[in-house]
Amino acid sequence: MPLRQREVRRENNGQHKITTNITHLKFKYFGHDQVVLHEREIRKEEAAFSILRREETRNEFHRDVSGIVREAPLTIFASVIDKRRLKKKYDNPSNPYHLAMAFGLERLYVHLSRKGCEEGKLHVVFEERGNKEDRNLELEFRRVLDEENNQVGVQLPFNIVFSNKQSNAAGLQLPDLVARPIGRHILKPEQRNRAYDVIEEKLRRGPDGAVRGKGLKVFP
Repeated sequence: MPLRQREVRRENNGQHKITTNITHLKFKYFGHDQVVLHEREIRKEEAAFSILRREETRNEFHRDVSGIVREAPLTIFASVIDKRRLKKKYDNPSNPYHLAMAFGLERLYVHLSRKGCEEGKLHVVFEERGNKEDRNLELEFRRVLDEENNQVGVQLPFNIVFSNKQSNAAGLQLPDLVARPIGRHILKPEQRNRAYDVIEEKLRRGPDGAVRGKGLKVFP
């Protein structure tokens, strides 16, 4: 079987495993699978997540979430933009969300090309944030695809897809759960961060094993 076909089959199996594990988590704690895992609501223990105000339940829930990440067959690409340093360094700084997207797309292409999977189209799903924000993001997305506007010097073979945050898509919920621990690790590296310890195992690494600049881009 050609390498690209093996990768596609592996990805399909991985998607099924992640979706199944998240569904099991929801049934375990809420009795149904219609709850959307939002990091902010989980952290604030709001709405359905008020059950987490009980310490024993909260600890078990977070252990289970960490277990899902640990078992998930995935590779994480993360971009962290320090807004304070960005404004301090540049008189007219770029949109941090757009910067993070560009860094992620470039690293994703490099990763895929090294696996022989650069042909065809890859759909990149973004959570909707509002009509104006989404239009601006799509314009920037298409600009970055052009070989003259990215750091890899090729036309990036990606397609943009928007999804409502209430769509209950596992592919949106899992990134939402891992984003904050990564940001906390960068801002407060000395602070204990068990969630990041699990996430770090999934970050893309370079040949020397380093994640900085590979699976984790920090800017500026």
